Amino acid sequence: MTVVFVVVLAMLCLAGALTLVRLLRGPDTLDRIAALDVFVILIVAAASVYVAIYRDGSNIPLLAAVALLGFVGSATATRLAERRKGHR
Repeated sequence: MTVVFVVVLAMLCLAGALTLVRLLRGPDTLDRIAALDVFVILIVAAASVYVAIYRDGSNIPLLAAVALLGFVGSATATRLAERRKGHR
């Protein structure tokens, strides 16, 4: 089972690196917002793998709160970016 965890964590690290590239190079503000949202999701997924490895469910409410905060933050930032883009 540890091989599966290592493979999943490696894939999450690769996805995180690609997301950071999009975050830094993103030609538009909305691309950067989407990259931040994906990065938050990847952090939650990596923390979920940690919960699965150590079989410690005490962090699950924290994971749900971080995921919800990431969603609300990205939705709000997208709305503000679109509103600012419309005023130009």
